[in-house]
Amino acid sequence: MLQCTKDTDISILPWASTDGADHSSTRRMENIMTTEINLDTTTAALAEAFKSVQKLEVPPAARDFVKRTVSAARDRASEFKAGSESTTAALETAATDGIREAAKVARDIQQAIVDDTLALLNGFDQLASAQTLSEAVEINTGLLRSQAELLLSRTKSTTEYLGRLVSDGAKTAQDQFSKIVPAGKAA
Repeated sequence: MLQCTKDTDISILPWASTDGADHSSTRRMENIMTTEINLDTTTAALAEAFKSVQKLEVPPAARDFVKRTVSAARDRASEFKAGSESTTAALETAATDGIREAAKVARDIQQAIVDDTLALLNGFDQLASAQTLSEAVEINTGLLRSQAELLLSRTKSTTEYLGRLVSDGAKTAQDQFSKIVPAGKAA
């Protein structure tokens, strides 16, 4: 206990006695439960309530709403399946086209290497047949000129090929996208 100057007891603990006496049975906040529950009547009441819930009718509007929702969900599932099949086909087409073009480029590069090797060997053969130094310089100049023209021609062909490849790729992607997302459905 604390003492104030006005001789008033201040209790630190709310259940502590202010008169200084020691009470063994302090008043508690909880109420003791004295009511017994009859299990038979409770079970019977629950069974009766369950029977009445079983007889409860679902309104026709609720049943109709559920049927329409299920039907719409089925339609969306079918649309999703069609869209996923279209997407798979578009990816398959893109992959196939990419592999086909890569194979074509590889074959073209191989052919260019063979052509360059044969041209170099023919050049060596022509140089070997030269009888004078001026004739060898003339043959070498002709070979360099034809090699430069070939390089210029290949550069032009490569540029045209890449432009066509990008244009065709963009058109294919646009066509495939239009198959996936029908007109008017784009978000």
